[in-house]
Amino acid sequence: MTVRFSSQGRQAPAILWLPGLLVVLGTLLPVWYLVTRSTERGWAPWQEALESSAWPLMARSLLLAGAVSICCLLIALPAAWLTTRTALPGKRLWAVGLSLPLAIPSYVTALTVVAALGPRGMVQGWLEPLGVERLPEIYGFWGTVFTLTAASFPYLFLVLRAALASLDPSEEEASRSLGRGPWRTFAGVVLPPLVPAIAAGGLLVSLYVLSDFGAVSTLRYDSFTRVIFIQYQTSFDRTGAAVLGVLLALTTAVILIGELVIRGRSHERLRMRRQRPAPPIQLGRWKWPALGFLSAVLSLSLLLPIAVLTYWLFRGLQADAGFPGLFQPFRNSFGLAGAGAILTVMLALPIAILSARYGGPAARVIEQLAYVTHSLPGLVIALALVFFGISYATGLYQTIWMLLVAYVILFVPNALSALRQPLLRLGPSMEEAAAGLGRSPARVLSSITLPLARPGVAAALALVFLTIMKELPATLLLSPPGFRTLPGIIWSASTDASYARAALPALVLLAVAAVPVAFLAWRGEIDTVKS
Repeated sequence: MTVRFSSQGRQAPAILWLPGLLVVLGTLLPVWYLVTRSTERGWAPWQEALESSAWPLMARSLLLAGAVSICCLLIALPAAWLTTRTALPGKRLWAVGLSLPLAIPSYVTALTVVAALGPRGMVQGWLEPLGVERLPEIYGFWGTVFTLTAASFPYLFLVLRAALASLDPSEEEASRSLGRGPWRTFAGVVLPPLVPAIAAGGLLVSLYVLSDFGAVSTLRYDSFTRVIFIQYQTSFDRTGAAVLGVLLALTTAVILIGELVIRGRSHERLRMRRQRPAPPIQLGRWKWPALGFLSAVLSLSLLLPIAVLTYWLFRGLQADAGFPGLFQPFRNSFGLAGAGAILTVMLALPIAILSARYGGPAARVIEQLAYVTHSLPGLVIALALVFFGISYATGLYQTIWMLLVAYVILFVPNALSALRQPLLRLGPSMEEAAAGLGRSPARVLSSITLPLARPGVAAALALVFLTIMKELPATLLLSPPGFRTLPGIIWSASTDASYARAALPALVLLAVAAVPVAFLAWRGEIDTVKS
């Protein structure tokens, strides 16, 4: 059986539609939950929220997102230019190193910031003999900005590297031949075509900040996600939390729409340019300042967390702190990440094939609905599944299957971003030729399309595995009783300020997550990672 939906008359096997419909049903579940829960008591909860906490929360959340985006730009733009367009020694290694902070969950980075700079932290202990009894307050806005900048600048860095690598160098060469110096050439020729990529990457960082739960909770900054979680834990009436969830979802949906529009314009603009590599720019006397800048960024975003965790690990070993057993939590986290990645990619692959190879209104609708959850924080999706499990699927509630459903809903967009790229890059000419020779759609799918998609499958598996290993709120709320994971142990120890007990599982999690990050960064295939 086949279904016709392409304007060119091509047909897609009907088997491609079933996974797409399942994903759409899953992505609509959180939307249904938010609408149902937030309206079950009429307008009163909305009026209460809008008159009290909603607008200050929105202002605080947007202020945090804007500040982090600006800080990320100040780091990512020069770092991307140095590792793409100059003769910097070891450019590819620097690119991989600057991508590795993606392996560190925001709650782990926040834990190390508090352990190093917080009250009774490492730095204060070192300075007390010098008469420094208290450091400036690390909790609140500026500590959160620092933490989330360290955790999220690689998103903008990778977007800008891809944009710089795609630019045609001929205009830059013409500018220099006319006597313009490197700064005037950069400002007048290189920077303007990067504006769409800067905007798209900045919006991507904003989405990450608005959906973050771990850093804002650890550093006690009242953004949407922290207040929603507190209301969920402390109140028997969850309608108020749902109302705030709707407002957060609407805010992030508006940002997502802007990101998709700008990304589309950016891709269209970059596709019109040739792909001839630009000759590397000699840095001359600026080589050492450039290396110093990149070293400082790498030290604060990657080496500092590792050093702090290692310090507390040795402190714990010396004090015999009683580390938790990690074999079972590691096995649980690794197994969940592996199973979730396989299931997510299996369901996302048919949608990617429908969108990239067949097109048509129906395929576009399914793809866009699959991206709905990209605008919803993991906390909101977890709350939706808690409500669904308690009310309608008690047999699934607090089971591994409910966790896997959550991971699929959360990370199908990540898988789609990786799966579509190789298919779009190669074009459908081989499938069209095979169809013209009389092969059935099913044979074309199995013999040509799936092999062409294989590089994207590997990237998607690595990307989804990474994001599931790091995921916190859904894992906290939906794990079966007694089911321990590495993020759960880290979170439990950090909330009790037991840094030594959190250090070992955090280092193990970082080591495991660093493998897919390095793989994706080396191949240049990281697009978006939602955490």
